[in-house]
Amino acid sequence: MAKLVMTVEEMKDRQAWLKLRNSGLGGSDASVILGINPWKSALALWAEKTGELEPEDLSGNQRVYWGQKNEANIAEWFMEQTGKKVIRRGMMRSCEHPWMLASVDREVVGEKAGLEIKTAGVDQAKKWQEDEVPDAYYLQCQWYMAVTGYDRWYIAVLIGGNEAKWKTVERNQAQIDVLIQEGEKFWNMVQTKTPPAPDGSKSAGEAIAAMHPGGRTETLELQAPEMVIAYERMKHFEAAEKEAKEAKEQYKQQIMEAMGDFEVAEIAGNKITWKTQAGKTTIDTKALKKDLPDVYEKYKKVGKPTRVFKA
Repeated sequence: MAKLVMTVEEMKDRQAWLKLRNSGLGGSDASVILGINPWKSALALWAEKTGELEPEDLSGNQRVYWGQKNEANIAEWFMEQTGKKVIRRGMMRSCEHPWMLASVDREVVGEKAGLEIKTAGVDQAKKWQEDEVPDAYYLQCQWYMAVTGYDRWYIAVLIGGNEAKWKTVERNQAQIDVLIQEGEKFWNMVQTKTPPAPDGSKSAGEAIAAMHPGGRTETLELQAPEMVIAYERMKHFEAAEKEAKEAKEQYKQQIMEAMGDFEVAEIAGNKITWKTQAGKTTIDTKALKKDLPDVYEKYKKVGKPTRVFKA
C-alpha cells in the first residue's frame, strides 16, 4: 500500500518537491540503481541524495519543457484511444518501504493501474517498436507498481511530436523483488554515507571531479593494495588501448589503399565511404591576439577550470 504525501498542487513548489524527493528514491532512479541508465551513474545519484552535489537544473532543457507542455495532451489522447479515464495523482510513498517514492503522472479510474507519460525524439523511435519499451521506463513502471501495489501500468509516448503510442506493462513481481532489494541496499549507502564504486562512466567521473575540486598540494601516498592493483590495471588497459588504436588504423589504411580513388566501397554487404570534405574554418588566435588585442579580449571565452589527471 501507499499514501499520498504531496498533491499535484503542492508539487508546484519546486523546493518542497526537491526536499521530498531527496527523502527517498523515485521511479526514475530505478535504472540508475541497477546500472543501466546511460546518462547517470549510481555514484552521481548517491552524491545528489547525500547532498554532495546539487541535482542538475533541467528547467531550461527543451526536452523537459516540451514534455511537460505535452503531458495533458498525451493523457487526453490516451483516454480517447482507450476509453479509459485518468486523473492526476501526485507523489506517493510506500508504507512498507518508506524510502520508495513514486511521482505518478496519472491514475486510471476503476483499475489498479497508473499511466506514465513520455515524449521522445525521432531518434528514439526504434526503441518503441511493436511491444518494446525502453528498459529505463520499464523499470520505472515496475517501481511505481511496487510502491502502489497496482497490477499494471500503462505508458503513452509522443514520438517526434506527431506519432503517439500506448502500451501496457504488466506487474513483474520477480523484477519488483530485485528493485526492492537493490534499492534498499542503495538507500542504506545513502544513509551511511557510503559511496558506490565508480563504474567508469562519464557521469561517475564528473561526479568525482565535482565532489573533489582539489587544492591540497602535498603528496598523498596511496599504499593500499587495491590502489596498486588499480594503477597497474589502468596502465595495462592504457597500453592495450594504444595497441588497439594502432591496429585499427593499420586495417583502415589497408582498405583505403585498396579503394584508391573510389569514394564508395562495399565489403561483405557493409558500405564504406571515403569522401573529400570542405576544410574546417578556424581562427588563428595567436595572430589575432597579436594584431587585434582589443578584439581578442572582447570575444575570448575562458572555460571552467578542471582538474587534469595524469599518470
